[in-house]
Amino acid sequence: MDARAALIEPLIPGLRRYARAWLRDAATADDLVQDCLERAVGSWRKRHGDAVRPWLYAILHNLLVDHGRRQARRGTPVAIDTVADAVLAVPAEQSTGIEHSDLMRALDILPADQRAAILLVSVEDLSYAEAAAILGVPTGTLMSRLSRGRDRLSELIGAGERPKLRRVK
Repeated sequence: MDARAALIEPLIPGLRRYARAWLRDAATADDLVQDCLERAVGSWRKRHGDAVRPWLYAILHNLLVDHGRRQARRGTPVAIDTVADAVLAVPAEQSTGIEHSDLMRALDILPADQRAAILLVSVEDLSYAEAAAILGVPTGTLMSRLSRGRDRLSELIGAGERPKLRRVK
């Protein structure tokens, strides 16, 4: 047994106790003690002074703090079998963003009178009468603009069906 091993080996049970008390997880604690010992052996010549025990505990303490920070960023691991399917099944958001962008571009292409009718009735939830009063047109004219605007939006988006805009009468 060389001199390094003679100095380090008696300290291992104490290092394990410290790590296990800190983490409350024997496997992870043993892994971190192993990392501590690897670092100690790898940087043996860089240590200052002859006090090996405080130096090893300082290395282990820093590893424990770093591990805690990493865990805080990662969150708590959970076995996949214990998680409800609804939690794991998150709908993709890419298509929603693309559809939104397509709709906004299509709205920009519409004539101003059709765009105003669609926005007032479908987005702002105004009744036909309220929207007609705001635009200063008869209700029938508003309904015509709304219908033509929806049809044009459907063509521009390429869905082949009318956009799902809520009707308010």
